[in-house]
Amino acid sequence: MNTFPPIVSSRRFDLDWIRIIAFGLLIFYHISMFYVSWDWHVKSPHASTLIEPLMELTAPWRLALLFLVSGAATSFMMDKITAGKLAKSRSWRLLIPLIFGMLVVVPPQPYYEVVEKLQYGGGYFAFLARYFAADHSFCRGKDCLDLPTWNHLWFVAYLWAYTMLLAAALALAPQSMKNLTAYLERFLLARGGWGVIIWPLVILAICRLFLVSLFPSTHNLTYDWYNHSNYLFVFLFGFMFIRSEAVSSVIVRRRWLCLWVAVASYVFIVIYGSYYSDASPPPDAVRYFQRVVRAADQWCVILAILGFGRLWLNRDGAARRYLTEAIFPFYIIHQTAIVVYAHNLQTLKLPLAIEAVVLIFSTALTCFATYELVKRISWLRPPFGLRLKNSEHQSLAPMRLSE
Repeated sequence: MNTFPPIVSSRRFDLDWIRIIAFGLLIFYHISMFYVSWDWHVKSPHASTLIEPLMELTAPWRLALLFLVSGAATSFMMDKITAGKLAKSRSWRLLIPLIFGMLVVVPPQPYYEVVEKLQYGGGYFAFLARYFAADHSFCRGKDCLDLPTWNHLWFVAYLWAYTMLLAAALALAPQSMKNLTAYLERFLLARGGWGVIIWPLVILAICRLFLVSLFPSTHNLTYDWYNHSNYLFVFLFGFMFIRSEAVSSVIVRRRWLCLWVAVASYVFIVIYGSYYSDASPPPDAVRYFQRVVRAADQWCVILAILGFGRLWLNRDGAARRYLTEAIFPFYIIHQTAIVVYAHNLQTLKLPLAIEAVVLIFSTALTCFATYELVKRISWLRPPFGLRLKNSEHQSLAPMRLSE
């Protein structure tokens, strides 16, 4: 029987590794979006439904896991700084990459999208003039591009917004936040700690049952209430409870149960997707049951990852130190690299397998090259989310846990 490992320092290398792996999965997910039947910025002529069940494996929990780890990172930061400094630091570390990304990194994505979907032939610089003019006339039916856009950088905008809400609560009622955390932790740990599994699952299921149809995912911040109910909840759970030894102990003990619930839930989701579609909708009872199952899949996968990660990944190494800093620049640049390479690779008419390998390696090479370049140039570090050397922000990387 595995026992909970002793903690020899305040560092949680396992959470660093989980963050790195989650962002890596996100990059592969976006590469795969080029090859599936779902709508995306650019599409391969080879697109099919073949790998869609594999895509569904990570879809329910991948981004929620990142928000949860981000919440945990914020909790570690609060050992060193005040709520005001948290707001200032996170604004510096997140808004500069967001603004830079919207102005410089993201524009090639909508450009190639209108080239492919609308056969736009005006050239990139003509498109940029319309992009910065907030032109909303790029439409396909009633579906129009909102320009300028943050595309994949919506995560950065949401993380900043959630951090500002948390910083305000910590500044206005710090003792109340401590008391609430202590009370909820006791509540979750009562009766063997089953509440750590059950109550978050119930909350996520309720949100999905009642909000997902009313507020489909938009990533526009102001009208995305299902996503906010989902991601803000897990962000706060990460902030309040993930560093707790008692909560971590429960998660480790229940990791196998969570894994098997997640596997069973995933199987149901795949079967559901094979039977029903927009053209052949399910009965309401089946649809609502599927929403509960998806919430169970989301939460149980997250707990299984945290449990196994605590046992297997709580160790340091050169790779962790390198990737912990590199992963945020990877995230900023990766989707633009994918879109640019994917669109232009089509002209070579390569066999599918060769094209996919070239796309993966080209994207990876661009990510590493970007990081190696920007970390050496002082003025490029903040736009790509890297801390300034010898500055007041040096220990406040956006999601870094183990400075």
